[in-house]
Amino acid sequence: MPTAMRGALVQSVSAQPDGPLDVTWLTLETPKLPLGRISLHWEPAPLAGWDVTAHLGLATTEVHLASWPAAPDDWPSLVRPTLHEVLGLCAALAVATAALDLSNRLAQV
Repeated sequence: MPTAMRGALVQSVSAQPDGPLDVTWLTLETPKLPLGRISLHWEPAPLAGWDVTAHLGLATTEVHLASWPAAPDDWPSLVRPTLHEVLGLCAALAVATAALDLSNRLAQV
């Protein structure tokens, strides 16, 4: 990962077990993560592999989502299932929240 970056913003995650992770770089100056978005950070592990961490953007903060210490060189295939599930849950929560908001607005009419 380039030194001027704090991580990578996950844009999309393939549903295929060996599918790609599409990311864009996050600079050190990038503000907090948007709601429901995931960032990845990786660096060489002390002995072998990569130390990979994921953070999730919430309404007011970022939280630690997961860590994969000493992950093998093919770590994207290791982290992909977790990222896919969390992004799916965030999307479902966004739809449920929008439906609840609409229901509340219609109830006030």
